[in-house]
Amino acid sequence: MLLRSVSGVRFTIGGDTTPQIISKYIDAFATWISEGTVVIGNDGRPTGQWIQHIVIGTLAAKGISVINIGVAPTPTIQLAVKEFHAIGGISISASHNPQEWNGLKFLTVDGICLSHEQNTDLFKLVDEPIVSYPDKLTDFTITEPFFDNSSLLSLPFVQSLNLVEKIRAKKYHCVVDAVNASGSIRIPAFLESLGCTVVKLYCDESGVFPHTPEPISENLVELATRTKTENASIGIAVDPDADRLVLINEMGEPIGEEKTIALAAESILYFKQKYGILTDYDNAVSVNLSTSKMVEDVAKKYGATIHRSPVGEVNVVGEMKQTNSVIGGEGSGGVILPASHYGRDSFVGILLILGLMAEKNVSLSELSSNLSQYSMVKMKKNFQGSFSEIIKLIQNNYPYNEIDIRDGVKVYFENSWVHFRTSNTEPIVRCIAEAPTEIEAYNLATSFLSLLS
Repeated sequence: MLLRSVSGVRFTIGGDTTPQIISKYIDAFATWISEGTVVIGNDGRPTGQWIQHIVIGTLAAKGISVINIGVAPTPTIQLAVKEFHAIGGISISASHNPQEWNGLKFLTVDGICLSHEQNTDLFKLVDEPIVSYPDKLTDFTITEPFFDNSSLLSLPFVQSLNLVEKIRAKKYHCVVDAVNASGSIRIPAFLESLGCTVVKLYCDESGVFPHTPEPISENLVELATRTKTENASIGIAVDPDADRLVLINEMGEPIGEEKTIALAAESILYFKQKYGILTDYDNAVSVNLSTSKMVEDVAKKYGATIHRSPVGEVNVVGEMKQTNSVIGGEGSGGVILPASHYGRDSFVGILLILGLMAEKNVSLSELSSNLSQYSMVKMKKNFQGSFSEIIKLIQNNYPYNEIDIRDGVKVYFENSWVHFRTSNTEPIVRCIAEAPTEIEAYNLATSFLSLLS
């Protein structure tokens, strides 16, 4: 199985996904960028090793130089594109998808994921026959692993706030679950640079996932237990390419992936208001349509405006650029801080949330309990039919409700909402509902999922 989306291309290994098909996507990307140097890295999955050889060989055959930084988080690859003045980048990763999946995330000269239009142009090239290769190969370069810690910690606003020193003074004790993937070495090293002591739960960088890799509460039972038994300050979970962050509080309780962006927004808006930092950016926050209303309440608290985009990192980035937002992200645990770079980044989320904990001298449970309390239910169902017909049905059923159809269909009710859409990364329909109580959210989600029948 192979899926194209704004997140690039993802595929299951074996079957119809052959080395020739993977090479065709790389050939198209090389044609699209024309010439220059490309930075590549992989999220640590064992299949990433042989895919890496295909990527390097195809790029070299097209006359493209390659800087291979090996096993690396996607945000690290994004920063490396800018650091090495490359023409683009490729992250070999299927993000949170299970072990049998892998994929290719294509990056622009700015280290940003390709836009919808750019992906469309790329996929058109994939579907065209390969005409020829140049008559000369180019050498590729393999560098030492690129670490991006210093660039984040040396950001002007971080230094002006003495944020690193404030965090170091707290000597936080952390437990890390990196699902044995690209964050295995880098996340603990980053925490240690902040003066934290680290217990490594699944950090062997083998790429063999010890559990379902999506960092949601039901997959983090061991991390929650270990955080409690270690008397840790915080438990930290990232997905295989470490662009998503989910946290466990000091009592061993998952606070939920939706609170990551809410707390990161709280941190930036608090520091911006109190210390007058990041004046080049507007007092605005951008998130996707599926993200919790908690973020809206945080924005309102600090007099900030809230903007919403279709789901997908590149869509949020586009909204952030258009509105000059100081921070943005997605409720799945993705934090985007343009002062660092326009990409989801777990390192950024860690810095901002630990920084706010240190500044206010509070625990993670105290910090998260101050957020507005809503119940969110996320469901999914296999679906390969005509979703446009479902949208029409919903519009007919709710003629008096506010409805947004930029990405599937989102229906607003007085105190709740439901977002019903096809996935960008899997052959499923996702249904997300949020309401004051869990039973209200559950009933709302199930009633919309029943429409698929």
